[in-house]
Amino acid sequence: MSPRKETVAARIARVLSQRIISGDLAAGERLRQDHLAEEFGASHVPVREAFRLLEAQGLAESEPRRGVRVASFSQERVREVAEMRAALEALALREAAPHLTSAILAEAEAATLAGDKAADVVAWEDANRRFHRTILAPCKMPRLMAAIDDLHAASAHFLFSAWRSEWEPRTDRDHRTILHHLRRGEVDAAAEALARHVRRVSHKPVESSGRQTSSLFLMPG
Repeated sequence: MSPRKETVAARIARVLSQRIISGDLAAGERLRQDHLAEEFGASHVPVREAFRLLEAQGLAESEPRRGVRVASFSQERVREVAEMRAALEALALREAAPHLTSAILAEAEAATLAGDKAADVVAWEDANRRFHRTILAPCKMPRLMAAIDDLHAASAHFLFSAWRSEWEPRTDRDHRTILHHLRRGEVDAAAEALARHVRRVSHKPVESSGRQTSSLFLMPG
C-alpha cells in the first residue's frame, strides 16, 4: 500500500507548527486566515482545518471575535501537558516493552548520546523526541502515539520559548535509568522512571522588556 498523500490542511498545519515551535510565530500572535490562504495557494477551508489541527496539538487557540492565535502558556498548562504525557507514555511503554529488542534499545541509547552532544536546542529536541519515539512506537497503538506526538509538539513549544537564543548542554541521566530498567526486564520500574522524567517541570529566569525577572516554565524531557 502506498503512503497516504498529505492533505493541504495537514501541510499547512505542519508548516505552521514548525514556525510556532521554533518561535518564528510568537505566543499570542494572530494567525490570519486570508494571509495564510494566499501564502499556501489554498481556499479558506483547509486553512480552517489546519487551525483545528493546531488547536488539537495545543499550539493555537481560538477566541470569539478575536480569531485564532498562537497559544500562550502558563505553569498550569505546562503541568497539564506533563501529566498527560506521563500517563500516556507510561501506558505506551508497558505495551511496547514485550517488543523491545536489543537493537531498538541500542537505537534509543544512540539518540540519548546524540542529545548529550547537541550543540543547540533544536538538535537536542530532535534527539530527545527520537529517544521517546524509539522506545514507545513498538506499542503498535497508532492513536495513542498520535496523541503523544501532539503532546511532544506542545512540549517543544515550551522548550524552544526558553532556550531558543541560548543552550546549556546536559547529560540525560533519566534516559539512561529508563534503558537500564528495560534491559533488566523491569518494565514497571522503567515506566515509573519515564513518568517521573516527563513530570519534571523546571523553570528558567527570563528578563522581560521592563527588566523585571519572571519565570518561564518548561519541561526538560
